Amino acid sequence: MAQNIYDRTDFFAFYSQLRRSIDGLDGAVEWPSVRSLLPDVAGLRIVDLGCGFGWFCRWAKEQGAAEVLGLDMSEKMLSRARSWPGAGIRYEVSDLERFELSPTRFDLAYSSLALHYVENLAQLFATVHGALAPGGCFVFSIEHPIYMAPSRPGWSVDAEGRRTWPVDGYLIEGPRTTDWLAKGVVKHHRTLGTTLNLLIRSGFQVEHVEEFCPSDEQIAMRPELVEELDRPMFLLVRGRRSTMLKSA
Repeated sequence: MAQNIYDRTDFFAFYSQLRRSIDGLDGAVEWPSVRSLLPDVAGLRIVDLGCGFGWFCRWAKEQGAAEVLGLDMSEKMLSRARSWPGAGIRYEVSDLERFELSPTRFDLAYSSLALHYVENLAQLFATVHGALAPGGCFVFSIEHPIYMAPSRPGWSVDAEGRRTWPVDGYLIEGPRTTDWLAKGVVKHHRTLGTTLNLLIRSGFQVEHVEEFCPSDEQIAMRPELVEELDRPMFLLVRGRRSTMLKSA
């Protein structure tokens, strides 16, 4: 079972104060880039893995999605999601380490900053692949593995006074425990190559890989984002299931 950090009172309280928790998709700096990877969702059957407060679920339904299923293991997150208007959206408690979806049920699978909490990513990718109809799309964002890799917090400074990011043990994969919003948050570190190869071995065609960088306009509006130029914070990926089903 995955760690259910979001149901901890201290973590949930701090998470609820984040910009993306208050402003939704508009508060997520990577959303414009993620949105550019999405197909036209009108008429699509969509599953959101780690849906949280349901921001994407509501957006997809407003854009004309035929069906939206939001999965999350946090009762607190889903309670908040259900408290807001969102007709035609179904929310279910689900552990992404051990969930099931009906074969070829969905046209689009989406996940925002949830998959780095999953230990058995190969199994999740296989489940998603099987749940997509031929030609179905999988769009997800995760913390970039370079961003996750440091074991020592903060910046260091080189001999010329330039900030450097201490990437420790990048090639050592496995769980990493960090203090983010609360103590003892476990995330699973994988190299970029491991993540993409797991996706390919699950049968996906990788169509787009992006190491997110804020635009000049975003930095002008939020000067603190200039730090994101020193190392990528997010990895954005779009994969697709082949338009042909394998014969039995």
